[in-house]
Amino acid sequence: MTKKVAVLLSEGFEEAEAVIVIDVLRRLKIDVELLSCQDRLELRSYNKMRMFADALLERRMDVLYDAVVIPGGPQATANMADNSMAVEFIRRHDEADKLICPQCSAAARVLAVNRLLQGRRYVCSGELHREVADGTYVAEKVVEDGNLISGKGPGAAFDFAFTVAYRLTGDYATTQEQAEHIYHENWQVPQQAVPA
Repeated sequence: MTKKVAVLLSEGFEEAEAVIVIDVLRRLKIDVELLSCQDRLELRSYNKMRMFADALLERRMDVLYDAVVIPGGPQATANMADNSMAVEFIRRHDEADKLICPQCSAAARVLAVNRLLQGRRYVCSGELHREVADGTYVAEKVVEDGNLISGKGPGAAFDFAFTVAYRLTGDYATTQEQAEHIYHENWQVPQQAVPA
């Protein structure tokens, strides 16, 4: 069965964190839907690139995805933290034990602010972790704790994307093949996850 992922976009989202994840997941045959947390489909990224979402979040509130990806960006995460619909969407997926995947500032500015880290281990960008009392900061590119997969920022977007893809598919060989094909740093499935 094909896995389905929602990528939540708000005005000012970090484009590298969105596009790299979308690209990697689609290469691995994962169904990705871009959901606008605003009242329009056309959004501008952190660097003012225009991008169109597939649907408005309000029209997908009843859909349960296998993962929710939350790109960072200062303006985007501030918008999303104050968006009760987006927070409820994330909370519902977390309670259903679906993957919750924040990047960059999203763990601190969206999840922690709304008490959604729940003591779990996470990573975020810069010094934002100093403002977080809801989780345990770990200084790594990607941190996994249960159904939470967090990424440090744009520089870790490939590592983050391949980790999410592997967790969704469980397909070591295909994930590794794609990683070697497009990411020359040779991302590797974390050792504890490699099948025996």
